[in-house]
Amino acid sequence: MKEQQIYYGDNLDIMRKYIPDETIDLCYIDPPFNSNRNYNQIYNNIGQEDKAQAVAFVDTWEWNARAEKEYGEICANENGGFTKQTSDLIIGLQKILGKGSLMSYLVSMTLRINEIHRVLKPTGSFYLHCDPTVSHYLKIVLDAVFCRNGGDFKNEIIWHYRRWTGKAKRFQQLHDTIFFYTKSFDYTFNTQFIDYTEGSTERKLQGKLHRFKKGEEPLLVSNKDISEKGVRDNDVWQIPFIAPSAKERLGYPTQKPEALLEKIIKASSNEGDTVLDAYCGCGTTVAVAQRLNRKWVGIDITYQSIALIIKRLTEAYGSGITDNILMNGIPADIESAEALAQKADDRLRKEFEKWAILTYTNSRAMPNNKKGRDYGIDGVMRILEGKEQYRDVLFSVKSGKVNSAMIRDFRGVIERENAAAGIFITLKEPTKDMKQEAAAAGFYSNDYIRELEKIKIVTVRQILDGARTNVPLAAEALKKALPSSGTNQTTFF
Repeated sequence: MKEQQIYYGDNLDIMRKYIPDETIDLCYIDPPFNSNRNYNQIYNNIGQEDKAQAVAFVDTWEWNARAEKEYGEICANENGGFTKQTSDLIIGLQKILGKGSLMSYLVSMTLRINEIHRVLKPTGSFYLHCDPTVSHYLKIVLDAVFCRNGGDFKNEIIWHYRRWTGKAKRFQQLHDTIFFYTKSFDYTFNTQFIDYTEGSTERKLQGKLHRFKKGEEPLLVSNKDISEKGVRDNDVWQIPFIAPSAKERLGYPTQKPEALLEKIIKASSNEGDTVLDAYCGCGTTVAVAQRLNRKWVGIDITYQSIALIIKRLTEAYGSGITDNILMNGIPADIESAEALAQKADDRLRKEFEKWAILTYTNSRAMPNNKKGRDYGIDGVMRILEGKEQYRDVLFSVKSGKVNSAMIRDFRGVIERENAAAGIFITLKEPTKDMKQEAAAAGFYSNDYIRELEKIKIVTVRQILDGARTNVPLAAEALKKALPSSGTNQTTFF
């Protein structure tokens, strides 16, 4: 079995199916929640979720048939895996909160926290990252699952940072909360130290009390707190956000700094231990675990996250690193592609489209994340047309039966949007009429690109066989452009 593992799909299903009992040394999660919405709306179930909200991860919650089923599973303790306190807690919370987005979220999290407890080794640790929107509710869920099962609460860690938060009539919100629990009282913990000699140091009170700077804030410590290694770290971590210009930044909306995960992984695991991130997003946890010589397991429900993780690892370690990673759930043949396309889960409705677009473009295109009607556009890739002028290449992805009328409709969308061209990706083989209709659309060209098919049909089978677009993005075209005689164009097919 490969030591590094990426799973694409619902983390609850994956943990239950693929991760055995007591095999994980450390788990960190940063689960999504729509915390930008008004707190009063969340608590009192006022208003409706914005169905058209574009997000790169599942960040909206509503009470639906799935939530009702999951709620019943906890209340009835169907599989015998919940403590009585956990079931009683969820029943009690429902009476207070009603059946809305907040309750749906807490039910979902309770199921997953319970599974994380199962897969942790007796010496294992769990870190749950959240913000003040739901931290108080998650704390009592954690107490019910861990403390009633022989575990223990260790710390409420405050990640303090600086940012501009607007002019709302309240104190600025400048921290996240990270809860630290252990599965038992015999757990792995490596004490972390702060180098008290860094920054400005001022000795006071005859050398018995020392003031020094940790990050941005002064700390006061006594002699007994200081060892040769420095001062024992505390539960307030001052780690800045990733700067907009930082090499580490990937453009992922909830990306966390590597320095934050490095603290956690170093403290609660050793080299060779296995680290799990069940909401791995852009892969900060797995990237740091890889660098620190840990085994790791990453799970995410969106292919955009999976594609970004693969890209992040290959850029850091070369394309050969994927040979050593077990990748589960990513289509590898027509059967698995069809299985993804036919997912009934509404959270995965657009995942087939995202997989096809991101795979074919090596993650260079932007899938349409908008829920609801997409007006014939499943994704966009931007190309350079002239100096500071850009045009879109549109994507349409089909998983069912296809015909020539779809090509005509797509051509109309391209013209309506004034796009340069379009790529039509189909799971089924195209008909002869479809190919003729696409060919009739002709070609697009500019100073950087010559003879780009106005409509290109690409099959999923071709993508699985390695077909990839070689149309350069705007930045790539600029890098490759030579001083011009008009003869330096490239032909793309």
